[in-house]
Amino acid sequence: MGKKEKFYTVWKGKRPGIYTTWKDCKAAISGYKGAQYKSFASFAEAKKAYNGDYNDYKGKKTKTASLSKEQLLRIGTPNYNSISVDAASSGNPGIMEYRGVDTKTGKELFKQGPFNEGTNNIGEFLALVHGLAYLKQKKSERIIYTDSRTAMSWIRKKICNSKLKKTAKNKAVFEMVDRALHWLRNNEYNTKIVKWETKAWGEIPADFGRK
Repeated sequence: MGKKEKFYTVWKGKRPGIYTTWKDCKAAISGYKGAQYKSFASFAEAKKAYNGDYNDYKGKKTKTASLSKEQLLRIGTPNYNSISVDAASSGNPGIMEYRGVDTKTGKELFKQGPFNEGTNNIGEFLALVHGLAYLKQKKSERIIYTDSRTAMSWIRKKICNSKLKKTAKNKAVFEMVDRALHWLRNNEYNTKIVKWETKAWGEIPADFGRK
């Protein structure tokens, strides 16, 4: 197997940016006092880091790509004419929230929560339905990315197949689920839902960064 591809983020240097070779990265930092740079396994991780703070990555090991160069080439790059959705839950069930962002810029387009006693799967499902409704309202032809196969399955079947029991504490969560199911069953849409390739592209842009 050939050498795995890397991407280099330069926060401070003669030419800050993202580079695909060490040679170019070295040229951008050589001779620059206090240069800040780091390598990443995917372009998405490098871009996310570049838009963040160097101190959040300093001294931390970066994940290595588990895919071969051939696999990465076959998968290709993300379609940036899209939005991305994700959810986060502190506990299962626990405090849950979800959001949607512009895939290219990371700009937050919508966010809901936090809700008491939700689950990550429910959050992913709600995020997808919210994304579908958002794009339909905007009459947008963009696609929508999710990293949840479970949520994609529930959308296809127009169900929320959660084992979570309804309680007084999670009443708001189930109200959201009921609204989402009603929307799915009473609206048509042409939006393409696509699985985000985390192993190739890094964490989905809508990720809450709690891993």
